[in-house]
Order: sequence, then structure tokens, then C-alpha cells
Amino acid sequence: MKRFFIIAAVLVAFGLNTTYAQKQAGNLVYVDQEGAMRWTARNQKAFFFGMNYTVPFAFGYRSHQKLNINPEKAIDNDVYHMARLGLDAFRVHVWDTEISDATGNLKNNEHLRLFDYLVAQLKKRHIYIVITPIAFWGNGYPERDEKTGSFSDKYGKDGALTKEEAFKAQENYLKQFFKHVNPYTGLAYKDDPQVIATEINNEPHHTGSQTLATTYINRMIKAVKSTGWSKPVFYNISESPRYAGAVSASDADGFSFQWYPTGLVAGHTQLGNRLPNVAKYTFPYDTIPSFAKRARMVYEFDAGDVLQSVMYPMMAKSFRAAGFQWATQFAYDPMATANVNTEYQTHYLNLAYTPAKAIGLMIAGQVFHQENITNLNAAGYPADSVFGAYKVSYKQQLSQLNSDKYYYYTNTTTDVPVNPTRLMHVAGVGASPVVNYKGTGAYFLDRLAGGQWRLEIMPDAMILSDPFAKASPQKQVAAVVWQANAMQINLPGLGSDFEVTGLNNGNDYRSKASNQTITLSPGTYLLKRKGTKSIEVNVNSTLGLREFVAPAPEDKGIQLIHTPLNHVAANIPFTIETVIAGVGATDSVMVQMNNLSGVYSMVKMQRSSALAYRATVPATLLTPGLLQYRIMVYGKNKTYHTFPGNHEGDPFGWDYAHDDYWQTYVNTPRANIELFSATADRQQLNAYVPDWRATRLGYTTMGSTSALAATLSNKSETQQTVGFETIVEDKIKYQLEPALAYNDITFNATAKGQAKVKVILVDRDGFAFAATVEVSATNNTYTIPLNAFMADEQLLLPRPYPGFLPLWFKAQGKHNFNLRELSKVQLVAWLDKNEEVAVSSISLQAGQ
Repeated sequence: MKRFFIIAAVLVAFGLNTTYAQKQAGNLVYVDQEGAMRWTARNQKAFFFGMNYTVPFAFGYRSHQKLNINPEKAIDNDVYHMARLGLDAFRVHVWDTEISDATGNLKNNEHLRLFDYLVAQLKKRHIYIVITPIAFWGNGYPERDEKTGSFSDKYGKDGALTKEEAFKAQENYLKQFFKHVNPYTGLAYKDDPQVIATEINNEPHHTGSQTLATTYINRMIKAVKSTGWSKPVFYNISESPRYAGAVSASDADGFSFQWYPTGLVAGHTQLGNRLPNVAKYTFPYDTIPSFAKRARMVYEFDAGDVLQSVMYPMMAKSFRAAGFQWATQFAYDPMATANVNTEYQTHYLNLAYTPAKAIGLMIAGQVFHQENITNLNAAGYPADSVFGAYKVSYKQQLSQLNSDKYYYYTNTTTDVPVNPTRLMHVAGVGASPVVNYKGTGAYFLDRLAGGQWRLEIMPDAMILSDPFAKASPQKQVAAVVWQANAMQINLPGLGSDFEVTGLNNGNDYRSKASNQTITLSPGTYLLKRKGTKSIEVNVNSTLGLREFVAPAPEDKGIQLIHTPLNHVAANIPFTIETVIAGVGATDSVMVQMNNLSGVYSMVKMQRSSALAYRATVPATLLTPGLLQYRIMVYGKNKTYHTFPGNHEGDPFGWDYAHDDYWQTYVNTPRANIELFSATADRQQLNAYVPDWRATRLGYTTMGSTSALAATLSNKSETQQTVGFETIVEDKIKYQLEPALAYNDITFNATAKGQAKVKVILVDRDGFAFAATVEVSATNNTYTIPLNAFMADEQLLLPRPYPGFLPLWFKAQGKHNFNLRELSKVQLVAWLDKNEEVAVSSISLQAGQ
């Protein structure tokens, strides 16, 4: 015993934690002396990947109440989808404000009951749980907070971390919370093996002394352990980075972090290649001795305002390289409200409504659980976007897993499975050599005993409006479309005329394929070789054979989504693309086009997928000026629906009163291409203004014109880096003239004082090329030859959070600049006190 105390004293002297969660009978995991979470039974490192989900509390609960949706049924549906995506981790910050009073007494109310129910359902699906019992804040967002009379309501986040009476209330609450017996499992949280760890609170903002912070943490940990809790305890270190030493000095077994690499609440969808933002997760705390040997978890992560399917797998790889063993996305949208995305505007993830993104999360889960993944980002991005069995491609909008057992993809792929005969699981959106499918929903194929397969098909999905714009329950941002689509399935052993039987409730479909092809509606099906005996067996212990969950069908008639291009090049045909739901099998879709020179054309649009149509605009219409067009759906009974506007009636009739058109400007030959206009592009701009009190992005007019200029300014005492970026991919794609040389970048700018300005051109692979100029008040037009742009780094925008993550990124490898690959333009200025630079436009200059 004396020897133990001597060793412990030495460890304390070196700042090392001696209270790690050791092996305990009944605990599924423990934290070893090196800071690794390990399975108690087999001593191997443990990894967990999943999501946050909030229906028992706050707006998640209220939104379901307003829709008269049974919350238990909603939880059942959503937890099934979590299991369907192969996730095995759940975390949520409990809204303590809804289940406690001012002195920390636990309220045994509906919110607590629903949380108990959720825990029980997660257990049934073998999903592991980390509970964060204190959230500090109110329950209102996006509505106003309610007055609940809780300790969080009384003290707020600041007071809860500094006031003695608040400490006592939290201690009382934690003791009661972890002793609370879940009526659905018969176990207290402290005794439930599926609850593997706790994080004391959510995003603490510490103030006061470092010693007080450590004291608070240790008191809360002591309160938890007084209940008999012997599992790992985590504490947040990234929200109050100035207190990293104080947190590291505490008795916590591990530390929690978050990652929002594309910022939050942009108010619009973030376009362009954001993979550089997730190339690496770094820590600034390695110099703290007591930091190194603690477990690490990511309690929340997401690529805010990004709809692409490529972000999550690369994030998972970066997490593993940083030593994380738990990562949970924030937050999965409940199926019942995902069509309006009201819960958290800046986040959007749901299997039914964002299928490609959901399959991307599924692939990320496989990445995170790989045994040897930590050294695979050594090459740096973009070389490391192909690693092991995984491929991530921004250009293809594809995340892919291709291994002996798994074949997952988020978009159409031509890559053949590495070993088709050994495949066990297929999941995808789009088409592949295994599944030829033009539907837009996700589908899953799982191999059963006897070589039979279970097929699950989700409804087609369509985005109706920007899901990251201002949200409202009255504004639907996405829809599902129930329709039958042809699916050709090429799996070894099935044959070309395999038999198909409906499995889910109400699905009595029975048929056989012809030439490997069958036409199917959403649901679950058993596929078997013709003449073989059916086998009733579940997919695995978490997914039943006959289960199926999807939003109910809704008939909203014909819906058409289309965004016109602003500018195109003259005399070069381009394609008009649109998404339409509600088109019948015998209906036709036409686009009527004309220019202002009186040339008209009527073209039939061709169906390119279950919901997508396209038509080519002929060069004869693309003379300099304005192209106008409208799209008409001609259906049964000789009825028309004409867009924009969805007007009924014969658009060629003498009494048709609507004159709505989309329009696209056609450039003159050899025209300059405006890459940035402060007037036209300001809503989509990403700005970097590091100190909102002293630096800002504003707008002003330049001269006597009505055009705006984007103004970057600094009022602080020290020099500040400020800047912005704009996405230019469509401008480059549709306005570059193939036979024309472009030599220069020009921009119109003025400054107060003398400002050093860097213009950065970033291509679709993330390689940056930059040139620097001095902007003064006496010269408003600046010209930079394209050959003056040299390989450089780009500003990571939106600024990744937490703020200790890198601000700049340089792609690895040698790469030549290709104008046709240009993706975004950044302008960065270094401003001293009271300096200002205003930029009205940036253009690509055509050669003479």
C-alpha cells in the first residue's frame, strides 16, 4: 500500500491523472493508463460513432406535440434509421432545465420519461450511450425560452460555474439523476452497461480563477461517483480553451471536443470544395503533461450548412488521426420534422430527406471503426482522399467504401466491387455496377442465409428550397416522392429472373425479375434465386427482416425546382436542368425558349433520373442579350402546368394571362467574366472578420453608381487579417469560351491608407494560387496577370470552430493552375488601425 501512494505521488507531481476509470465488472469500457478507452472483456481499443438526437426535450418535443405526433412512435422510427445506418453511438445534452428545480431536485416528468424510453430503444438496437446531464441553457431555441424554475434558469451558464449555491444544486441534481431508475430497463443510468460514460456538462464557459474551475469539475465528478458510478467521466476542454490547464488538472478521465469546420448559421448552403476544412484536427494542448494520457471524445460535429455527401468520411479519418474514440454528429433531424428543418437550421441530416449525406455518415462510421486508420492522412489532402478501401471525391460528389464485405456509395459510381462473391452489404444512392437505379432515395441490400438478400428502398427525395436559409414550419424545404422505379440488380447467385417478395407491413408484392430488372415501390423485399426456399432470418441483431420506416406518401401535385444560370457564353450550347415531381408516365415536359431577337424554340426535356429532366439550349438562341424560357408539363386530359408559377391553362391560349419567365444573360463574344460583384453576390459571401467589435465586412457605394462595394475595415489597435470568398464554379463552367485566352485578373478597389491585399484563386482540388498588390486611394482598378499567381495557401472559410484549429491551408503535392478548374476567389487584406479597403468587383479579363 505504501508503494502505491509513492507511485501516485510521483504521478501527481508530473501532472498525471491517477483516478482514471479502471476495469470494473459490469462496465463495458474503461480508460487505461495511456488514456485509451478499451473494452473491458477483451482489452481491445473501443471506438463509437453516431449522433445526437433531441426529441424528448425542448423544441424537438414541442414540434412533435404541435403536429400531434406520438413521440414514442417518432423515437422508434428515428432509432430504426440510426441502426439502419450502422451507427453505434448516441449522445445528447439533457435539458436539465426541463427536469430539475432550482435546488437540483429531479422532476419525474414527461421529458424524463421520454428520455428513458429513448435510452431503452437505443439499447435494443445495441447503440451505446454517453449522457451529458447538464446543458445550462434554456429550452426555447428557435423559440423563446420558457421559465422553468430550474437551477440553470436561476443561475445561467456563468453563475452555474462560479456560485457556491449553484454548485450545491448541481451536485444534488447529479446524484439524483444517476440514481434514477429507468422504468423501461429497470436500471439506473449508473448501472446500465449500455450507458458507457458521461460528460459532466455541455460547453462550459468558465470565468474566474483556474483553481475555481478545477474545484468545480472535481466536485461534480465526486457527486457523480458518489452514486456508485465507476465509468469514464469526460469534461469539455475546447469551449473554454484558456482553462485547458485547469481542466487537465481535474480528475476527469477524458476530454470532450467539437468540430464545426465550416462554421455555423451561414443562412445559405455552402458550395464549393470544403474538404480542406476537414483535412486535419489539431490540438494546442500537447505541452500540458496531464492532457496527453486522457481519453478523447467528440461530443458534437457537423459540416454546418453543407449538403454534400463527402464531408463526414474525411472528418472521421481526421478524428481517428487525432486520437478520438467517440464521435457523435449534431444533430439527426427527426423524420417527422425533417421536411422543414426547423429544429436546427444550420444542420440537416435525415435518411429520408438527405439520403446521400446519410450514406456518407454510414461510410464515416466504417472509417471510424477501422483498426489502422491513423497514419493514412500523412500524404495530406488531396492525396489522402483515397485511403484503404475508401474514396472521397468532391468532383464526383462521391464518398465510397469498396471492400470484401461492404460496397457503399453516395452517388453514381463506375467502380466495380473488389470481390462481388464475398459481398455482404450494399448501400447507395444513384447507380453502380451492382445496382442500376435512377431513383433518388437510398437503398440497402443485405445478404441473408442461403445467399438470399433483403432489399430496402427509400422513397425518392427532392430538395425544394435552400434547407439552410431561414427556417419556418410553413416552409417545406424537402419532400419525398413515392413512386415505382426500375432497378437492375447484378449480384452473384441471384440469377437474371430472381423472385421478389414484399416483406414490410402492407407490402404484398410478388413477382420475378426479367433480365435482372424489377420495378419496385419503396419498402422492404426478399430477393432469392428462382426456385429456392425462402428463409425467415433477420439482417442482424439490430435490424428485423420486415422492418421499414419512411415518411408517409403525400400528393402535392406537380412540383418543379429550377434555378436559372445568371450568365452564359454566346454561341455555346448549354443544358437546362430541372427537378420535377408528379409527372405521369404519359406526360411530356417541354421547355419553350426565346431570345430578344425574336428567335423561338420548343424542346422536349429528357428524363435523366426519377425526378430530373434536361434539355439543351441550341446555339442559335444564344446570341448576346437575354434568353427567356418557361417549362411546361403537358399531361392527361390535355392539361398544362407552366413554370415558373405553376400556372394551369393553355400557355398558348389567347386568354392566358401569365407572363412569368426565367431568364439568363448571354455575354457578348470575348466578354470579361465577372467573378465577384458586391451587388449580386453579397448574400453568398463568406467573410473572415476575427473580432466583431473591431473588424467588419460592410457595404458602401463607389462613386455615383448604384453598384455596391464590399468594405473590409479594422478599428483595433493591432493589425488584423480580414477577407472574404465567393464561389465561381458555375461562372467559369458556363462563361469560359473554349477558344479564347484569358490573361488577367482585374478588380476595382479603393483604400483608406495603404492596404496590402492578396487575391487567391482556389481550384476544385483545393490548390491555391495567389498574388499580392498594394491598394491605395488614388488607383481604383488593379490588374494582375494570371501568370503572376504562384502556389500558395488559402484562407479556410467559413472559419473552422473551435478557434484553435488552423486558419490557413495549403494543399499537398505539385499542381499546375488550370483556369477551367477554378472554384473560388478569395480576397484577403492586412489592415492596420482605421484602415479600410473597398472592393466592388473582381473580373477575369479576356485576351486581345
